[in-house]
Amino acid sequence: MPPEHVHHHRLAFERTLAAARETMVLSEIARLAIDSFRAAKIRFALTALGMGIGTASLVLVVAISATGRQYILSEIQGIGTNLIYFDYAGGGSGSATNTQSDFLTYQDERSIDEAVPSIAASSVVLEMHQDISINGATHNILILGVEPAYRHIRNLVSLSGRFFDEEDEATHTKVADVTVPFATAMYGSADAAMGRSFQINGIPFTIVGTFREKVPTFGETEIADQTILIPYSVARYFIGTDNVTEMYFSIRDPGEVEDAAPMIRAAVHNDGRHQPDSVYETQTMTALISLAGVVVNALTVMLILVAAVTLAVGGVGIMNIMLATVRSRTREIGIRKALGATAREIKLQFLMEAIFVSLFGGIMGAAFGLGIPFSVRLFTTFRVPVNGWSAVIGLVASCLIGIVFGTLPARRAAAMDPIESLRYE
Repeated sequence: MPPEHVHHHRLAFERTLAAARETMVLSEIARLAIDSFRAAKIRFALTALGMGIGTASLVLVVAISATGRQYILSEIQGIGTNLIYFDYAGGGSGSATNTQSDFLTYQDERSIDEAVPSIAASSVVLEMHQDISINGATHNILILGVEPAYRHIRNLVSLSGRFFDEEDEATHTKVADVTVPFATAMYGSADAAMGRSFQINGIPFTIVGTFREKVPTFGETEIADQTILIPYSVARYFIGTDNVTEMYFSIRDPGEVEDAAPMIRAAVHNDGRHQPDSVYETQTMTALISLAGVVVNALTVMLILVAAVTLAVGGVGIMNIMLATVRSRTREIGIRKALGATAREIKLQFLMEAIFVSLFGGIMGAAFGLGIPFSVRLFTTFRVPVNGWSAVIGLVASCLIGIVFGTLPARRAAAMDPIESLRYE
């Protein structure tokens, strides 16, 4: 065999032998780390507990923030992400002597529907307050004259009976849908109110249904606790004009809401019935959704910082325990160095012990953090989001904590003088 081939095979053999020795060293270090844990089970468990709490906190923070975001968005969607509220804000006097307000009218709604193709449904709202006798006492009750589409636009839930329809609107039928508090105050219960009559300005109205809002609208709602809904075609005769208080529009696609809002304002100014300086405002749920996202993100960051502090406290606990462990095992370190262990091997041993403690705590914490959302999903009707990546991030963070806070004790152990270590009592 040529000399160069012999030299090549020898180098390959030496590389293989070195790799084998390195593997043996690492496996031996791992075995020594595990043996040290077996000799001090309580210390190992208590040290890992801090990391477990920190990791569980991190996993639960992600679940809680996802649940909060899901809940807030579902509440806003219950109000209507494709909803546009439109009203008269002021102006339009025309001159100093003309102080008449430039209110919106029923004809404006028709013009807007024709000018804005993205509108799926619309309804005017005419607000009135009337004194109604309830059990011998007079109460000032809110009455809203609305169109049948108002129910769908505002996501109202019919609790009993029905909501007045297009036929009732066209024939000017004297029917009403009322809130449960009004029905209860008048007749004792919602069921007892069905089919009963009451008077508005001497005109009898028959209750055909009860309703409520699908979700609370954060106090920003035109519907009061005791409210009566009647067809707009009937309500307009109580005021004698076509003026309306406000309008609601439902847009076909929520993504078109922001484009439709300025088109609605422009349509009113272009119909020729209003003063140029009249101000009309639109409001959408987009701003509320953005605000909710900002709030949830801020809370999530705050909770993650709290969980990070918990992880850091667990890391400090690991460092303190490992420093105490290094001091108590000084003679062991001296003996190992006397038998040929290098500073690198000593450092790896104690660093591996720190990583094992943090990783074990991280695994237990991740299991606990994921177990709570799974349990809630299993035993209740709440669908708490479960994010597996939060567990992965928690485990990675645990390992990093073990490396960062285990480095100082490991370096201190590796730097010990073997002769002084053997003399240590």
